[in-house]
Amino acid sequence: MHPFRLTWLAAAVLLAAPRGDATAAANAALQHPGRVCGNPARPCAGFEPHDLSFVLPRGGTARAEARSDTFYAVILRSAPACSIPEDDRAATQALFPGRKVFSQRFECDGEVENNVTYTNVSPGRAFLALYAGSTREQGAAILATVERNGRFPGANLRRMRVVYVYP
Repeated sequence: MHPFRLTWLAAAVLLAAPRGDATAAANAALQHPGRVCGNPARPCAGFEPHDLSFVLPRGGTARAEARSDTFYAVILRSAPACSIPEDDRAATQALFPGRKVFSQRFECDGEVENNVTYTNVSPGRAFLALYAGSTREQGAAILATVERNGRFPGANLRRMRVVYVYP
C-alpha cells in the first residue's frame, strides 16, 4: 500500500474513533490484512525469522494461501534452492538493522513450517533480499545505498508479494 494511503487510512480511522480510543483505532489501521512488516524489530506473528512477515487475515474463512500487499525488495544475491543458510541471513541483517533481510526457504529441510514463498522470483532458486519499501522510489533509494556499499555486486530491485501457504 502506498504510504500516503496508509496515512490517510489511519487519519480516517482516528477521526471516526470515539474519543479516548484513538490509539486503538490507529493500531487497527496499521493491522490491515496484507500489510508488510518490514521492520525486523517488529515482525508480524506467525512467521519464521527468515521470512518477511505480513498481517495475516483473521476469521474462520478457509483459504489455501494469503498474499501480502506488493512491495519492493533488493535481491542481494541468489543461489541454488535451499543453499543460503540462516547464519548468512542473520549476518546480513546486522548490516541493515532497520530493514528486514529475508531469504527463500520454501520446501527446504523437509520442514512443514517452511510455508512462505514469494512472487516474481525464479522457481528452484534461493535468494537473500532486503525489504526496500512499498514504492518504486523507496526501492530505488535503497538499491542505490546497497550499490554504494559495494558488498552485493549484481543487486537488483524487484516488485514482489509474500505468499503464506496454509498447511
